[in-house]
Amino acid sequence: MVEAESGKDADFPPLTARAVLLGERIDTVGLERRDALSTVPLAFRVGEQGMAVVFRYGVVVLIGLETLAEDEVLRGIAPRVIAPFDKREEELAMLARAEGEERVDPEGLVRISDRSPPRLMVVAHAVAASAVLAHHERQVEEVLDTIEPWASDLARTGRRHGGRRAIIRLIGQALLVEHRVSGRVAVGDKPDLLWDRPDLERLYARLENEFELDERVEVLNHKLGVIGQTARLMTDLIDTERSLRLEAAIVVLIVFEIVLTLYQMAGGQH
Repeated sequence: MVEAESGKDADFPPLTARAVLLGERIDTVGLERRDALSTVPLAFRVGEQGMAVVFRYGVVVLIGLETLAEDEVLRGIAPRVIAPFDKREEELAMLARAEGEERVDPEGLVRISDRSPPRLMVVAHAVAASAVLAHHERQVEEVLDTIEPWASDLARTGRRHGGRRAIIRLIGQALLVEHRVSGRVAVGDKPDLLWDRPDLERLYARLENEFELDERVEVLNHKLGVIGQTARLMTDLIDTERSLRLEAAIVVLIVFEIVLTLYQMAGGQH
């Protein structure tokens, strides 16, 4: 549930919404508080104007906070981060008051009617999803960079590069990214908040378009498909090479047995 605020703020200075991907997951059990604005995801006020939104899939969104306040919130959450990342992915959005219809300006400025928790939560969902996608896009690019030398060696020399264990590791990396994007994070799903606030669907749709969430998920899934296909082809190639070696060994044994039999027959006749 999300606490609602009606009316427009008399004072609405520009705000910054910063999403920080801290790790694989965040354990929010024990972080609940009586003044929480939302429970799933956990959202609470920070100071008079700020707000923090904690997503269980590893992202914290900080809205309207100074740098020192952001650092303090992140330090408090850090002990609850499961499998923290060495490199934190970040996404940023600037918020300002909308004089008319809520929209995203060509320069990327997000204009909203007020600073009510539901609207800020909608923004938080979008920037959090964008940060997660940026992380997985980087992971997939690293996997593709690993595949490229294999493909180059195969095209140049006709021989594969790397062993079966490396191929299996590659498949595992691809499956992990696919699981997080489609399962745990569910980037393509809309926030549950929109079930109670359908009037915010247009704002979320414009944020989706601004951060190109659907397009990036589609491209990411296409690249994961390419990685999976490449891994299967490399695995089939390794299996074929093993079969050829086994067949060659069998032929050698048969020839050796024939030669040995002929030698014994020749020795008996002598």
